[in-house]
Amino acid sequence: MAQNAVALKHYQMYINGEFKDSNSGNTITVINPATGEPISTVPSATREETREAIDAAYEAEKSWKKVPAATRGQYLHDVANEVRRQKDHLIEMLQEEQGKIKSLATTEILFSADYFDYMGSAARTYEGEILQSDNKNENIMIAKQPIGVAAGILPWNFPFFLIARKMGPALVTGNTIVMKPSSDTPNLALEFAKICEKVGIPKGVVNIVSGPGSVVGDELTRNKKVGIISLTGSVASGKRIMEGAATHMAKVSLELGGKAPAIVCKDADIDLAVQSIIDSRVDNNGQLCNNCERVYVQEDVADEFIKKLSKKMSEVTVGDPMKDENIGMGPLINQAALDKVAGMVDRAVKAGGKITAGGHKLNIANGFYYEPTVITNVKQDSEIVQDEIFGPVLPVLTFKTLDDAIEMANDSDFGLTSSIFTENLDNAMRAANELEDGETYINRFNFEAMNGSHSGWKESGIGGDDGRHGIEEYLNTHVIYLQGHPEKANG
Repeated sequence: MAQNAVALKHYQMYINGEFKDSNSGNTITVINPATGEPISTVPSATREETREAIDAAYEAEKSWKKVPAATRGQYLHDVANEVRRQKDHLIEMLQEEQGKIKSLATTEILFSADYFDYMGSAARTYEGEILQSDNKNENIMIAKQPIGVAAGILPWNFPFFLIARKMGPALVTGNTIVMKPSSDTPNLALEFAKICEKVGIPKGVVNIVSGPGSVVGDELTRNKKVGIISLTGSVASGKRIMEGAATHMAKVSLELGGKAPAIVCKDADIDLAVQSIIDSRVDNNGQLCNNCERVYVQEDVADEFIKKLSKKMSEVTVGDPMKDENIGMGPLINQAALDKVAGMVDRAVKAGGKITAGGHKLNIANGFYYEPTVITNVKQDSEIVQDEIFGPVLPVLTFKTLDDAIEMANDSDFGLTSSIFTENLDNAMRAANELEDGETYINRFNFEAMNGSHSGWKESGIGGDDGRHGIEEYLNTHVIYLQGHPEKANG
């Protein structure tokens, strides 16, 4: 074990333009979820070191906000180009620490580069307003100004893309940022700091601090110098963030859990519905807030749909994504995630659920694998239908009328995404108007566009990401009343 420990890679934090370890000497060991083996160590920061990063961002923002927006945007374009140059290295790192299959890891890295470019281009497009005044010789201007220091708390399921999603809009609008990566997947974020240094982003504008949420995350949440806290994570984490932010009334932008329903109508293209739902469910090994988490299929086509769904789910190949580029799914992130998924399925079966595909842990090396699973004969109020699974498991229920399906779909504490499969325009319109979710997908798999708006209702979040709405999250509104001198009104 000692020899293995010596061989582990080590990454450093990035604070005020410098790479450093924690003064405490404490580290976190990162595990490859495909093998269960340690792959690296990273610093476990103290509260004081987190404050150092916040202070650096606070001071840097004073000059960064004065840099022309187009220049700020160019830094993001430079980051995008460097990400593309290093894509092979970054893809391999992403697969190693998070367990993504090769195709999805490639998509995440390249989509992130495109996202940096998109946000860099926004430098010339976000804008304020000029309003007509009721008063003579007065202009009313609504200016958009940076909030100040942004805190970006990153999840483990998309550890690279979420850097772009938080840092891109923050920087282009004149904010600085302190990011905390997940302790399960910190390597890429700390490696990304080298890109920030290489392209010359000024010191203090981007800071990356690794460590536990109870220390680093709590300080980011409660520190008065932080103006906006953007979290992608669990509902429980979101509630803790809100509690901490309330101590100084910081703005929060929270993208939390989901329990996305898919409605399959009798007039749907069944093969399209089956494939789209499977792609949505096993994407990122079933660990995506957008993932389809429950299916409602109309009784008329239920037998056909379940048979086809179960067959195709059983055909999804599972394995170590770094050993086989052609597998369909990799591991869950850690042992706790694997045990959670297995426990939910086991309890559902004990309550009467019927497994039609999968249903078991997989013994592959020492990794954290679970079979792609379909379970029927479950009840609407059951745990597996109401609670987020975050694994490759699909509970399937049936419905008689679209009224019933919409009612069951909306019967949830979550409201992030939903989908409907139908060739009837009226059905599609009803779903679009009545489903209580931030996003609804019609006859397609669940994945958003960078120029759209990714936001949740109910316990799925507050605020949002992407497009102009995501940019607005990082801006304060400043109304300016400019009254001319009455004696000079006519020149």
